[in-house]
Amino acid sequence: MTADDLLAPLDLAFWNLESAEHPMHLGALGVFTAQSSTAGAHAADLLAARAAGVPGLRMRIRDVWRPFDRSEPFDLRRSLAFGGATREADPDFDPLHHVTLHAPAADFQAEAGRLMERPLERGRPPWEAHVLPHEDGARFAVLFKFHHALADGLRALTLAAAVLDPMDLPAPRPRPAEPARGLLPDVRSLPGLLRGAVSDVGRALDIGASVAVHTLGMRPTPALTAAPTGTRRTAGVVIDLDDVHRIRKVAGGTVNDVLIAVVAGALRRWLDERGDGSEGVVPRALIPVSKRRPRTAHPQGNRLSGYLMRLPVDDPDPLRRLDTVRAAMDRNKDAGPGRGAGAVALLADHVPALGHRLGGPLVGQAARLWFDILVTSVPLPSLGLKLGGNPVTEVFPYAPLARGQALAVAVSTYRGQIHYGLVADAEAVPDLDRFARALTAEVETLITACGS
Repeated sequence: MTADDLLAPLDLAFWNLESAEHPMHLGALGVFTAQSSTAGAHAADLLAARAAGVPGLRMRIRDVWRPFDRSEPFDLRRSLAFGGATREADPDFDPLHHVTLHAPAADFQAEAGRLMERPLERGRPPWEAHVLPHEDGARFAVLFKFHHALADGLRALTLAAAVLDPMDLPAPRPRPAEPARGLLPDVRSLPGLLRGAVSDVGRALDIGASVAVHTLGMRPTPALTAAPTGTRRTAGVVIDLDDVHRIRKVAGGTVNDVLIAVVAGALRRWLDERGDGSEGVVPRALIPVSKRRPRTAHPQGNRLSGYLMRLPVDDPDPLRRLDTVRAAMDRNKDAGPGRGAGAVALLADHVPALGHRLGGPLVGQAARLWFDILVTSVPLPSLGLKLGGNPVTEVFPYAPLARGQALAVAVSTYRGQIHYGLVADAEAVPDLDRFARALTAEVETLITACGS
């Protein structure tokens, strides 16, 4: 084991947040047009064969219960990793343990919900691919699951792309090599290091104060709160990207602003229709922000921060809701992803490994006090994705549910369409399809309000 094999603090946090009722894996459901009646079976064979040659898919996670080997040179980072975990190649890796061909299904989303509620096996590389042929024989779907300790959204996309048909993408630009560093810093660099440490402390205090401001006095939205049941339901919504651009050009803001405002309006409609009421409801949404550069080389694991904002669900005017979202996102962007209540993920770097292990359950419980709903975006390549020559027509991303929360929203843009992937606690949100319909209806409401 080398220091580079150790899980980064945020990866370790996700590893220790998991429980049987709250699995911490990401998901993506790709729907393919089948070129033959055996396309699904052929796709499963291809996935298994290609997975065998992808190093990142061979990596398992193992606990670290000794600070260092006495026979090796002292390593400060490894000594502080006691109670953490390491990423290492599984000597018994068998892709057939990870790729499953299922019986034909009538409803891809129903099957995806059932599969998303099952935690990944922690003793093996934490990922799965489930191939779901459709009963009509004209389509099949593949559900990818990746543990959040293994990958964030962009990293998961990279791993999934490695087992799909090759695409003609620009080669990644390698990062400049960093100078070699010994155990102790050069004395000449100490003033800079001290300034950096002071800056880190200041940023941590700033984030902590912002979290307190956003948390104190706020009451969770009952419809978005759930006791742990371990059940999952998924749904997917497809809207036209051109419709989003029509709204944006009239009302202003970015595509992302419009998509978040659509969620706010859909929540209002959903709450009113189910009888919960939207008056006075201003849920806090966590908007993850990737710190990766998609076309550059990058390490494994997670590189995330986030923005926290209050969704104007209680405002009856759709254009005012969009203006409120746009203003909130502009403030977040001006402050940057390194500050504010949404940047709590960055504090993981300041917690020792054993602290993540012991504090994981407490952090999970605190999530419901920090935010009410996750709204995340997963970028996809504009080029057409294929598997065995079968083209992808839809891609629905799925985010993990935080402890105590009932609904998470993920969104991706693929070939002129917006795909919302919804994950909910099946017992807390038995009417997820109603929320899915509300998303579509809210787009129409915004188009009408814009006079388009």
